[in-house]
Amino acid sequence: MSVSAADIDTALREALAPTALEVQDDSHLHAGHAGAREGRHFSVRITSAGFEGLSRVARHRLVYDALHSLMPRGIHALAIDARVPDEP
Repeated sequence: MSVSAADIDTALREALAPTALEVQDDSHLHAGHAGAREGRHFSVRITSAGFEGLSRVARHRLVYDALHSLMPRGIHALAIDARVPDEP
C-alpha cells in the first residue's frame, strides 16, 4: 500500500500538533527519475511550538520520527521546512 499526502498529514498532526501544516505530493515532478520507482516524493511545511529551541536537524528528526511507520510504505524523498510560530 502506497503512502499518501493525507497519511503524512494525519501522522504529523497527531505527533506534533502543528499550528500550520502543508503536505504536497511532488512525485509527478520526478517521473522518470530512478528513485521514483522506489517511492513517492513529498514536501512538508510545518510550524509547531514543539520545535522551540531545537536545531534544524533536531526538528527534522522529530518529523522523521513521526513518519517512521510510513517510511517503508513508499516515501522515497521528503523535503522538510520546519519552523516555530512567529519564525519568518
